[in-house]
Amino acid sequence: MDVNANKLTAACEAILFAYGEPIELSRLSEALGIEDELTEQLLLNLEANLQERGSGLRLLKLEDKYQLSTDTQYADLIRSVLEIKRNTPLSQAAFEVLAIVAYNQPITKSYIEQVRGVDCSGVISSLCQKKLIEEKGRLDLPGRPLVYGTTPEFLRCFSLSSLDELPSLPENDANKNIENEAEQAQIINENKEEPNEE
Repeated sequence: MDVNANKLTAACEAILFAYGEPIELSRLSEALGIEDELTEQLLLNLEANLQERGSGLRLLKLEDKYQLSTDTQYADLIRSVLEIKRNTPLSQAAFEVLAIVAYNQPITKSYIEQVRGVDCSGVISSLCQKKLIEEKGRLDLPGRPLVYGTTPEFLRCFSLSSLDELPSLPENDANKNIENEAEQAQIINENKEEPNEE
């Protein structure tokens, strides 16, 4: 196999890994800028490479789609690690995403990322695994983006009987403080403008 074929095979592996779901052969070919026949050959090479090096990954062919998957012999180990991950405490980022979802649901991933200013894919995935948020459908917009919302498990974990019991947002409290300060300043100014009685 020449250097170019090695690079294309590695590119196939990277795309399949990052995509995480079954991907059509035609989309893979389009991304690589090559014909379907060559892509199929690269996938065969990738499958052989994985087996040759005793990788924990396997290449699955699902009709006209392909996906990277873990070897079934490691299922118990993977399950145990995912269980450990599921039971780990929430990070600051997870709390932030959870708050954004709770107060704005149903909400898209892009909106969450716009508010936080960073990619939130991993955090959203983790919160879904912990069953604190879930997919609530798709918006009727181009691309049909998924929307997320909280779950009954979220209410149980935070001892809430409904979302109506969520505390008011800090911004609202801050706005009230600003309004109170403005009112006090206005009263002081009005008192200054009144003539002193002799």
